[in-house]
Amino acid sequence: MPRYDAILFDFDGVLLDSEPLHAGCWAEVLAPFGVNLTWEEYGARYVGLDDRLMLRMIAEEAVPPVDWEILWAQYPAKKELFRLRMKNPVFAPGLPELLERLREEYKLAVVSSSARMEIEPPLEICNLRRHFQALVDGGAVERHKPAPDPYLLAARLLDARQPLVVEDSPPGIASGKAAGFDVLTVTSAAEMPELLLTCLSG
Repeated sequence: MPRYDAILFDFDGVLLDSEPLHAGCWAEVLAPFGVNLTWEEYGARYVGLDDRLMLRMIAEEAVPPVDWEILWAQYPAKKELFRLRMKNPVFAPGLPELLERLREEYKLAVVSSSARMEIEPPLEICNLRRHFQALVDGGAVERHKPAPDPYLLAARLLDARQPLVVEDSPPGIASGKAAGFDVLTVTSAAEMPELLLTCLSG
């Protein structure tokens, strides 16, 4: 009997190194409001956070202060910009073969704080969506990572009793652990396949 019955993948930074693209899109739509968002700041502080929380933090610290709802109103423009720039996604080498192999033994899901339109189209473009029995996006739960709700929902959808979470961000790692699941921490999508296979064979 396998040690795990399901694998729950974060998306950004785990299946696809898309965080710099998210940061660039946000920087572009927020710049007209006096927000200077750099990749260094985004990578250090905001990766894995719900966008609403990120924008509240940015608004509170802006000089002069900005109404966070004005920033939130730019979310549709950011999503569309991301969609346009993600028409040719580059997933990690070997990922299609990895997922084909894993689905024979494990139930698979994607669990992300990003919008569904930012997750599902890239997976479909590269014919990877078919490997996942469930997709939990930022709109599926009221409490986002680091709360356990996203991973608990994914486990329920898969009827999984002992899932493994694969994450790269502190909020995501905290979410998986708060749900009571084992968490494999990776630092990039490129290294994920090898680390995951090593973990599963151990």
